[in-house]
Amino acid sequence: MIEPIVIRLTKGQDLKTQIQSLVTKHAIQAGSIASCVGSLDQVSLRLAGATQSITLTQPFEIVSMMGTLTPAHQHIHLSVADETGKVMGGHLLDNTIIDTTAELIIHHYPNLRFSRQHDSATGYSELVIDTNE
Repeated sequence: MIEPIVIRLTKGQDLKTQIQSLVTKHAIQAGSIASCVGSLDQVSLRLAGATQSITLTQPFEIVSMMGTLTPAHQHIHLSVADETGKVMGGHLLDNTIIDTTAELIIHHYPNLRFSRQHDSATGYSELVIDTNE
């Protein structure tokens, strides 16, 4: 059974921090981001294959956001468009600041538990899925 959590975040809030807070508040053991639309004043991303991150301060529209949510880690990808329509994306980082609003829908799966473990084949911490049955 999917349990949706729906919230409107407001100007000045940190998008990643707010998602982390919702995971804790609702004791989410397994979740996903179903939808997020809104605007940002500032975006902080880790780009594909990069070890460094970027932070850009200018108006952006959120055009896509998805992720898997575990109690200890939220693996979220974000795509944004600037005022010219140019789209960029990467891993969502702290210090991504909401401009006017962000309408966020999170799905919570009570019969599952997500965690992350190091995978020697990829070199990264990868998703592990357990059932609560």
